[in-house]
Amino acid sequence: KRYEEETNLRCHLIVDNSSSMHYPKLANGDAFYTNKIGFSVLASAVLMNLLKKQRDAVGLSVYSNTLEFYASEKGSERHHRMILNKLEEILIKPVLSKHTDTATFLHQIAEKIHRRSMIILFTDMFQLGNNEALFNALQHLKHNKHKVVVFHVIDRKTEVNFNFDNAPRKFIDMETGAEINIFADTVKSLYEDKVNLYFDSIAMTCAQNKIKYVPVAVEDSFEKIVTTY
Repeated sequence: KRYEEETNLRCHLIVDNSSSMHYPKLANGDAFYTNKIGFSVLASAVLMNLLKKQRDAVGLSVYSNTLEFYASEKGSERHHRMILNKLEEILIKPVLSKHTDTATFLHQIAEKIHRRSMIILFTDMFQLGNNEALFNALQHLKHNKHKVVVFHVIDRKTEVNFNFDNAPRKFIDMETGAEINIFADTVKSLYEDKVNLYFDSIAMTCAQNKIKYVPVAVEDSFEKIVTTY
C-alpha cells in the first residue's frame, strides 16, 4: 500500500499600517512599492499568490492605532479576493497621524491564532514605548510552535544613514505630529549609532527566539528581496 500525506500550510500575514509605514512620500512616477507600506502590500500579495497555488490557507491582520482588520486563515477564492481588496484599500486610503503600539496588537493577534501556522509580519519597528514589550510580543508569536518571519521594512537612506545636508531642517513625526528644528549633521553620528544599536537588538531577539529576520531597504530591488527570501 502507498500512502501520500497532503499537508496544508496555514499562513497569517500581519501588516503595520501606522503613519510611519507610509514613508517616504512618493513622487509622481515612483513605483508604489518603493515606500514601506507599498512594499509590504505587494510582498503580501505575492506570498498569498504562492500560497493560493499550493492550496494553502491564508489570513490577514492590519493594525495601526487599532486592530483595523482581522481575517482568519482560509483558502477559498472569495477569501483571497477579500484580502486583496483590503490590501489595495491600504494603498488608496493612507492613514494620517496614526501611531501604533505594535506590542499590544501582536499579543492580540497571537491570542487569535490557535492552530500551528506560519506568521509573517511587515513592520518598521518604530513605536513609542519600551523595547522589552515589543520583544515579548515577538516571543508570544512563537507560542504554539508557530513559524514566524519578520520583514523589517525601512528607508535606509534617511532612517538608518540619516543622509541630509547641513541646512537647517524641520523634522515632523508622522504619527504624533511633534516637530523639531535641527542641523542634521550635528546629530547624524549619535542618531545612526542609536538606530543601529536598536536594529541589532531586534535581530538578536529574533535569532534567540528562532524567528526569521528579513531586513528590507525599500530602495533595493523588490524582486531580489522577495526572490532571495
